[in-house]
Amino acid sequence: MPFNTRKITVIPGDGIGPEVIAAALKVVEAAGVALDPDIQQAGASCFAKGIETGVPRETIESIEKTKVVLKGPLETPIGYGNKSANVTLRTLFETFGNLRPVRELPGVHTPFTGRNLDIVIVRENVEDLYTGIEYMQTPGVAQALKIISHTGCQKIVELAFEFAVAAGRKRVHCATKANILKLTEGMLQHTFEEIAPRYPEIEAKHILIDNCAHQLAMRPEQFDVIVTTNMNGDILSDLTSGLTGGLGFAPSANIGNGAAIFEAVHGSAPDIAGKNLANPTAIILSAAMMLRHIGEGAAADDIEQAVLVTLESGIRSGDMPGTAKPTGTIEFADAIISNLGRESTSKGARDFRAVKIPAATSEVQVVKTQSRRVTGIDVFIESSLQPAELAEGLKDVVAGTTVSLQMIGNRGNTVYPVEDDRSVTLVDQYRCRFMKQDRNDNLTNAEILSLLTKIGEEHIWMHVEKLQQFDGVDAFSRTKK
Repeated sequence: MPFNTRKITVIPGDGIGPEVIAAALKVVEAAGVALDPDIQQAGASCFAKGIETGVPRETIESIEKTKVVLKGPLETPIGYGNKSANVTLRTLFETFGNLRPVRELPGVHTPFTGRNLDIVIVRENVEDLYTGIEYMQTPGVAQALKIISHTGCQKIVELAFEFAVAAGRKRVHCATKANILKLTEGMLQHTFEEIAPRYPEIEAKHILIDNCAHQLAMRPEQFDVIVTTNMNGDILSDLTSGLTGGLGFAPSANIGNGAAIFEAVHGSAPDIAGKNLANPTAIILSAAMMLRHIGEGAAADDIEQAVLVTLESGIRSGDMPGTAKPTGTIEFADAIISNLGRESTSKGARDFRAVKIPAATSEVQVVKTQSRRVTGIDVFIESSLQPAELAEGLKDVVAGTTVSLQMIGNRGNTVYPVEDDRSVTLVDQYRCRFMKQDRNDNLTNAEILSLLTKIGEEHIWMHVEKLQQFDGVDAFSRTKK
């Protein structure tokens, strides 16, 4: 074994994973990089063994040692209890940033060919709805918690700007749904606006996520780097992949302070597994991103250029349009190897510098305030009563206490009090807002517990949310008419 061999964790994955991973490792070896792959398992085979996370302890220990992973696609259970093994890995090693580059590729014809697309989605990777925190509130009403932190926003925005600087990019868009989700998505927008002035050489723009999707379909060439939340980033990154040829050409990097995971973003494609039909381009480009991460930038450039030369030559995989006979997985990798050392006639190598990753800390992150006060609570109640009936009963419950019933909501609509005869389809989950009668007074924990005890004597309640003010500003959403 060469003295300077770099040990990495390799997870072949499910379906076509082992085939495309083998092709990528073959290309990396041919590029002159000595890797010592530690082969580990995750995904379907581990779920089948009863490992609930899909990630065995041996795999975790390997990643803790190597800190670099090249991973094939993993099957994810759909619609039942097991958490995605992909999400487990991202969470365990806090790979907080997902980089998804897409660019126009020679020989890969799409409706956008000729527009020189070159876009990178920087997706927050561990928060948002992907925390997977869900509850059945009633037998017919489910709830998911969207968790967004200032620290998470700060790290992903800093990563986006640092990547833009390192890659010579000129513009960063921040895409949010802050017009509707003013506290969660709004936190990313505000953090972006706070950090952007530290990078005066980068043009910074905020854009609503729906408009961003619209503009990506109309004028995608206006975008350079887009930073966004986890769910939005998942959707947008697949959208941008479709603009440039599909998931078979889409590499990705999951970046954290303690580990980095490199993977193609396509699925396991079990229908073609073992048939030498899979397109290995995405995982080969992911391997190039990995090489750049571990300081093998010259080899990464060589591989990327060889991929471009191969595509320019007319060689195609099964997922590429055209009349030429498609090339198999191994043959495609061999063609790339034969083109190592050659330069593309259409796209030169980029001038990448090392990306400065936001520093990690073991301290609990706290946003400090000068004052805070609880002005009320929202109590979620299961009931089959009509809103007016429920309201009258709750008024009796809180009579003589320090709070009064302000409103009742159902599926986001205010159903009590109402000023007209609007008809709203009701379900058996009500959000009941109680406010302190003296708005300058603080609602204590003892008062809240007493109130919940009184409500519990008459109704089934599921959970409660404090309505807080930080530095005199309401820290909760207003009721919607």
